[in-house]
Amino acid sequence: MVTIKDMAEILGISTTTVSNVIHGKTNQVSQKTVERVEKLLEEYEYVPNISARNLANNSSGIIGMAIKGRKDRCDNLIANSFFGNLVSAIEAEIRARGYFLMLYISDDVNELMRYVSTWNVDGLILLGMLHDDFARIKSKYKKPAVLIDSYAPRNVADYVNVGLDDEQACYDMAKYLLENGHRKIAFLADNMEGVDYQRYMGFLRAMHDHGLETNEDNLIMIHPGILERRSNMQEIYEKSKNYTAFMCCSDYYAVLLMSDFLDRGVRIPEDISFTGFDDDYTARLVRPKLTTIRQDIREKGRIAVDSLEKLIRGEKPENKNYCLPVELVFRDSVKKITE
Repeated sequence: MVTIKDMAEILGISTTTVSNVIHGKTNQVSQKTVERVEKLLEEYEYVPNISARNLANNSSGIIGMAIKGRKDRCDNLIANSFFGNLVSAIEAEIRARGYFLMLYISDDVNELMRYVSTWNVDGLILLGMLHDDFARIKSKYKKPAVLIDSYAPRNVADYVNVGLDDEQACYDMAKYLLENGHRKIAFLADNMEGVDYQRYMGFLRAMHDHGLETNEDNLIMIHPGILERRSNMQEIYEKSKNYTAFMCCSDYYAVLLMSDFLDRGVRIPEDISFTGFDDDYTARLVRPKLTTIRQDIREKGRIAVDSLEKLIRGEKPENKNYCLPVELVFRDSVKKITE
C-alpha cells in the first residue's frame, strides 16, 4: 500500500505538502501541485488512515447518540417516523462535519450509562432523558453532551437542550379544535412522561380556558408494542364513539388510528376528526391529509450537532435551551361543527 512518504518521493515534494492536500489544507499549496497530488491519490486509490489521523489529533472522530425509550418500543423505535427522521438528520449533519455516528437504544438508563461511559467518542447526543437520567449519565461520562427534547429539571444538572414549546403547541391545536366547534376531544399518547406529558398539559389548559371539564377519560393510551395493539385498537375504537376529535401526540399514531378507523367504516372527518404532531411525510400521504403541528426535525438535528461540536472545541454554548418554533398546518382531517 502506497504511503504519504512514497507519494512525496514520486512527486519530489515534502510529505507535509502531500498530507495538507489529503486533508484539504491547500491555502499554501499551488493549484498545480494540488492537481498533481490528487491525480496520484486517484491513481493509487489512496485511503487515509482515519484512526491514525484521529490519534494524532487526540480525537476518535466519532459522535455517540443514546436514545432512552420504553421497553415495548425499543425493538422497532427507528420505524417511528420521528425517530427515523431525527437519526437520519443527525447522521447526515455529523457526516458532513467529518465525524461518524455510533447509536445505542435502550429502555434502561443504567445500561445506557454502562455503554456510553466506555465509548471512545468525542461527544454524545442524548434523547429521551427524564428527571435525573442525565445527571446519572454525567456521573460516568465526562465528555461534552447535548440533549434533545429533555424535560429534566435544571437544578439536577447543567446541560444544553434542543427542544420545542410542546405545551404551547398543543394548547394552540386544542384551541383550533375548540374554535371549530369541538367540545368532546380526546388526547392520545403512549406515555405520560417528558414530551407527551407537556403536550397533554397544553391540551388540558386549552380545555380549562374554554370552561370545559376534563377527567381521565379524556386521556386515551395506545400500546406501542405491536403484539398488544390489536385488542388495544378495538378498545380505542369503542371509546371514540364518545368524542368528535382525537388529538394525537404524533403523526405516527394519528395515521395509525385513521387507517384502522377507515377499515372499520368510520368517515374522517365527517364522523371524527384527527390532528397529529410533527408533520412528517405520512401526514401528507394519508387521506384525508392530516392537520398537524409542524416541527423542523432537520433543524433540530443540525442545532444539536452544531452545539455539540462547539462544546468539543471547548467553546461555551451560545444558548443552553433552544426552543424551536412550530407551526400549525391545517389540512383535511378536521371537521367544522356548526350545530
